[in-house]
Amino acid sequence: MKVFYFENTGGNDVVLNEEESAHAVRVLRLKENDEVFLIDGKGTLCKGVISDAHQKRCGIRIVENLPVYKRKYYKHLVVAPTKSIDRFEWFIEKATEIGVDEITPLLTDRCERRNLNVERLQKILSATMKQCVQPFRPKLNELTKFKDFVKNYHKGFIAHLETGEEELLQKVYQPGNDALILIGPEGDFSPDEVKLAKEFGYISVSLGHSRLRVETAAVAACHAFSVVNND
Repeated sequence: MKVFYFENTGGNDVVLNEEESAHAVRVLRLKENDEVFLIDGKGTLCKGVISDAHQKRCGIRIVENLPVYKRKYYKHLVVAPTKSIDRFEWFIEKATEIGVDEITPLLTDRCERRNLNVERLQKILSATMKQCVQPFRPKLNELTKFKDFVKNYHKGFIAHLETGEEELLQKVYQPGNDALILIGPEGDFSPDEVKLAKEFGYISVSLGHSRLRVETAAVAACHAFSVVNND
């Protein structure tokens, strides 16, 4: 299944950008009349055939618009970046595969990584979106300070190791509601951060008895929201 990203202008004849055109014609060696699939990252999935196999401006004629599944709730993962960038990139990839609407990298007191190459993360997100045929492109935000985030986004969940007596996320979260969760760094959130989050309406939750790595916890939370909502 050959899937390409396109700018949706509403017509049946589209032209891929230079990067997508080169991948289709020069790398995959697709020719005129070959079947392809197109996504625009905004919920459109369609079938098309190549009308002009040009490696810089590949033309495609849309022949069928296909049905897509859209979640009835909004899923936002707010995750402290890991010291090893490979692990955070793995999280971006897997969260996109499972399905997420928005990802915010979170700068906390105990973060060991304090900068990100957002452009590279965007490319990973785009590649995963095409590979998994996800019609909706997740929004990826810039690295955001913890205090700034909790003051602007209220009433979510926060997973931490403060007491070990928190309820499981699956028991606290109500299906159909928008889903937002904070996942801390390798050293966990600081007590002051947990306190501040609670003051702004965040509910402490557990992701299970196992002690999870940051990226594993984020993916587990992402999947838990999907399971509870029967995605």
